[in-house]
Amino acid sequence: MYLLNFLRSVLHTLFMAVTVIPWGLAVLIAAPFLNSTQIYWMCAGWLKLAVNGGTVILGIKNHVIGFENLPVGSTAPAVLLVKHQSTWETFSMPALMPHPLAYVFKKELLYVPFFGWAMGRMDMIHIDRSKRAQAFNKVVEQGQRLLNQGTWVIMFPEGTRIPRGQKGTYKSGGTRLAVETGAPVIPIAVSSAKCWPRKAFVKKPGTVEFSIGKPIPSAGRQPDELMREVEDWIEAEMRRLDPAAYPQG
Repeated sequence: MYLLNFLRSVLHTLFMAVTVIPWGLAVLIAAPFLNSTQIYWMCAGWLKLAVNGGTVILGIKNHVIGFENLPVGSTAPAVLLVKHQSTWETFSMPALMPHPLAYVFKKELLYVPFFGWAMGRMDMIHIDRSKRAQAFNKVVEQGQRLLNQGTWVIMFPEGTRIPRGQKGTYKSGGTRLAVETGAPVIPIAVSSAKCWPRKAFVKKPGTVEFSIGKPIPSAGRQPDELMREVEDWIEAEMRRLDPAAYPQG
């Protein structure tokens, strides 16, 4: 079984490498003639291709509950705060969500050939982590503009991929943005490490659960207190989605 999963993982990696080059070039060529929303959906098309390839080649399927908790309306704002276990949810969220998303990411990713170059044409928030104060000011400024035009901002409050069954430190940047802009927070739990473990090359077939929580209003809240509510919901939901990963009690 391990050998089969290894071969599948090699094939999927090659599939992504082969398809991202022409797709990235197409984005670079078309970008001057498209608006930001069209560029986003063009890039999201490759992410959908990568996710569909993961389903066909790796045997990883997505199952989403809670779609009814997403805001309704073309300009309804939302800050999505997502559990982070692997690359899978980074690719899957744009493939699953009905609105354009704007990731907050470190600017170094812009230098990744083809993938990063295409990301640079998208209307997202890339920050310099070495300049923390200016970085957050940019997140608020750009985040408000994006939320006003109907783009949802997505952040991983733990900041990095966390091993299955563990919890990282939930940082309040996402809830600070929500409080500053008045946007509701949407907590999302994801059990991706069952199939795509953190920093692992070999993936396993199975079903990844995405659980979308009810919107949490940010008006009148303190960012740290709001983030504790988000953390409590996500971590409790993770234990429901993937009980085998957590010790009893």
